Amino acid sequence: MAEARRRNCDTESVLLDTYQVSKADIGRALSQHYGCPFVAYDERAAVDAGLLRGLNVDYLRMNYWMPLRRAGDHLEVLIDNPRDAAKIEHIRGLLPGASLRWMVALRQDIARFLQRASSQQGGFGGIEDILGELHDSTPLPQDDEPAGGLREDDSVIVRLGNQIILDAHVQGASDIHIEPYAARHDTVVRLRIDGHCREYQRIPPSYRRALVSRLKIMARLDIAERRKPQDGKIQFRLPTGRDIELRVATMPVASGDEDVVLRILTASEPLPLSALHMTPHNLERFETAIRKPYGLVLAVGPTGSGKTTTLHAALGAINEPSRKIWTAEDPVEITQYGLRQVQVQPRIGFTFAAAMRSFLRADPDIIMVGEMRDAETAHIGIEASLTGHLVFSTLHTNSASETVTRLLDIGLDPFNFADALVAVLAQRLVRTLCPACKEAYQPDEAAWAALRQAYGEGAFADLDLPGSADATLYRAKGCEVCQGLGYKGRVGGARTVGGE
Repeated sequence: MAEARRRNCDTESVLLDTYQVSKADIGRALSQHYGCPFVAYDERAAVDAGLLRGLNVDYLRMNYWMPLRRAGDHLEVLIDNPRDAAKIEHIRGLLPGASLRWMVALRQDIARFLQRASSQQGGFGGIEDILGELHDSTPLPQDDEPAGGLREDDSVIVRLGNQIILDAHVQGASDIHIEPYAARHDTVVRLRIDGHCREYQRIPPSYRRALVSRLKIMARLDIAERRKPQDGKIQFRLPTGRDIELRVATMPVASGDEDVVLRILTASEPLPLSALHMTPHNLERFETAIRKPYGLVLAVGPTGSGKTTTLHAALGAINEPSRKIWTAEDPVEITQYGLRQVQVQPRIGFTFAAAMRSFLRADPDIIMVGEMRDAETAHIGIEASLTGHLVFSTLHTNSASETVTRLLDIGLDPFNFADALVAVLAQRLVRTLCPACKEAYQPDEAAWAALRQAYGEGAFADLDLPGSADATLYRAKGCEVCQGLGYKGRVGGARTVGGE
C-alpha cells in the first residue's frame, strides 16, 4: 500500500505489475472481501452502451464506476470499491429508482469497459434505439417497397446491420441467422452461441428486404437476384479498430424472401497442442502421426467442431525452419509465421485442387488443405502423400471409422489411400458448465456406473477416482450470466484417433 501511494496508483496494480499476483487471485480476494461478484474485463462480455446516455463518461472514468448491463429487474454496476458510502450515495442519485446490484472490478478493467461502451455508443447506437427509430417510421402497404421510404442505404438500416454484427461478436456468437417470415410476421434474428441457437431480436416485417439487401451489399452480392443462393464475405471493422471477417450465405425460402446466415470468422493465434484437451493416449498417438515424414492426416467432425484449429495447432508443433509448409484455406482464419498461407478463390477457378497442384511445384514438405470437398482434391491429396509429402486436411464425417467409408464414396482407390492414411482425428466441441451457477451434487451408484460405462471401463479405472460415495459432481442449473442455459463456453476434445 505504501508503494501504491508512492507511485500514485491503486494497490491492485502494484500486486499485478510488481508482484505478479494473478488477476484471478486478486478477483477472488476482492469478491470475498466485498461480498459481491468480481468481473474481469472480457471483450465478449455483454455491455449495454445505452445505459451511458445522460452520464458523463469522463466523470465515470475519474471515479471508477459504470452501469454495465440490465439483468432482470436489476441494474448491474461496476465499481472499484462497493463500500465507498459517499460514492454509492452519489450513484443512487444519478440512477434514481433503479435496483442496483454491485459488482467489483479493477480500475483498469472499468476503464476498458467504459472505452468499449462509449465506442459502441458513438458508433452505431443500441439495438433498442435503432428498432425504436424503425417503429417510428410509417410502413407502406406494398410488399416489395421499402417501409417508410427506407432503403438498404438509409442510415438507420446501415446502423441496424452494423449493430447486429457487433452485438453478435460481443456475445461470442459463431453464426447470425436472419429469418424473414413473409409480410405479416416479424423477421427473427437468431444467434448461435456455444453451439446453441438463441433468439436475439425481432425486426418489423416491412424492413426485412431492406436489411437483407444491406447485408448483401456489404458482402458484394447481387441484390436483384433472389431466386438462387449466393455466397460472399464481409470485412467488418469493430469500433475498437479490430477487423473481423464474416462468411455470408443467402438462401431463397418459400415466402419469396431470402434467409441470410453470417458466420463470424475471428482471426486468432494458433493454440498449442496441449490446449486441445486430448487424453494423454490420444495426444501421444496424434503427435506421433504429425511427425511422420509423409502420409495423410485428417481431422473430421461436424461443421464448427474446431477441425481447422486442431490442424493449425499441429502445424505449429512441427513448424520449423527446415520445413516448407504451404496451406490452402477458405478463408485464412489463423495466421502463423513460417507458413505460406493461400486464400482460395473458387469464383476465378482457384480451388483447393488447383492450389494443391500448384503447391506440388513449389517444393513443399508439408501441405494443409482446408477441406477435401470433392474427389479431385482428395485424389491430389493422396498422390501428394504417396510422393513424399505430409498432407493435412479435414472432412465432414461423424467418426474416425466413417472417414474410410467417405473416402470410398468419393471414388478413391482403397489400395492407394490405405498406404497413404496415417491417422484420423474425430473431434467435437463440448459445452462447459457455467462457472457462475454450476451446482454440486452427490451422484448415486447408478449415475456413477453410467458415467463409468460412458467414459470406458479401462480408462475410467486409470483416473483413480474415489467411489460414488466420496465423489462430488457438478450439473447445469441456469442463471442470468448464461441466460438460463446452465452452460457457458465450449472446450475441444478428441473422441478417437485412429491410424496405423
